[in-house]
Amino acid sequence: MGGLVVFILMTACLGSGQSQQPGLDEAEGKASYYGDKFAGQTTASGERFDPNEMTAAHPRLPFGTKVRVTRLDADRSVVVRINDRGPFVDDRIIDVSEAAAQELGMIEEGIVVVQVEVLERPEGGEEASAGVGRQW
Repeated sequence: MGGLVVFILMTACLGSGQSQQPGLDEAEGKASYYGDKFAGQTTASGERFDPNEMTAAHPRLPFGTKVRVTRLDADRSVVVRINDRGPFVDDRIIDVSEAAAQELGMIEEGIVVVQVEVLERPEGGEEASAGVGRQW
């Protein structure tokens, strides 16, 4: 009986944190992109924004998190690293760099429907507490 209690407690503790396993954290929604006019500006993570890098802004995911962004109507995807906060528009779930937008084929449209899947979170990374966007 004691072993069963320990097993249940261990299982509960394992399930109480955020998942670190790829594929378990997903969301669907609209993506937009930001480009050259923000080049060189400081992101929320302290990095300089480079529109040629595969990066993105997300309202909550820890900086350094790698996510796969898949354009649902074109079956195109990219892997980006979260290094900024945003988007600050209610109906959008992620802002990608211009390089990522080109890979997704979304430059003309500007906004497309995507699936965002967490692939890897940084060691010790915590979600932002900002009240913007979706809770992951």
